[in-house]
Amino acid sequence: MIVREIEHQDNKTIAAIIRHSLESVGLNIKGTAYFDPSLDNLTSYYNSLEAAAYWVAEINGEVVGGIGIAPFNQESGTCELQKLYLSPKAQGKGYANLLMETALDFAAKHYNNCYLETRQQLKAACALYEKFEFELLAKPLDGSEHSAMDAWYIKKLN
Repeated sequence: MIVREIEHQDNKTIAAIIRHSLESVGLNIKGTAYFDPSLDNLTSYYNSLEAAAYWVAEINGEVVGGIGIAPFNQESGTCELQKLYLSPKAQGKGYANLLMETALDFAAKHYNNCYLETRQQLKAACALYEKFEFELLAKPLDGSEHSAMDAWYIKKLN
C-alpha cells in the first residue's frame, strides 16, 4: 500500500467510498460528511486551505481509502482530522494506522491539537482514535459542523 496526496482523478472514488461507508452504517443523514458540499471535489477543498491536506491509500493502483487534516480553530492551533474511510476490502488490514500516522505527522508540523468527530456506534474507529491517544470529550468544540456526531476527541500534538 502507498499513501499519497489526493489528485483530481481520485475525487470520484473517494466520494463513493465515503458515501458507501456511511450508507452501510445508516449514517447517510444530514449532519454527517455524506452531505458535505466539498465531498465531490476534495482536491479543490483541501488545496484551498492553508496547512491542510488529504491523502489516499492506494493498493495496486486502486484507491481504497483516505484521510484529511484541515484547520479547525487557528487561535488555539487546532486542526481537525477528517474523512478517514476505507473501502470494505481494505478494512481490518492495518491501513487505517498508516493513514493516521501520515495525517498526524503532518498535523504536528502545523498545529498544537487535533480534533475529530465521530459516532459512538463506530466502535473500530473509536478504538483506533484511542489507540492514537485521542481523549474523549464531553461535548463538541465550538465551531463543530457535523451535528449528527455524538463522540468528540482531541489529541495534544506538541
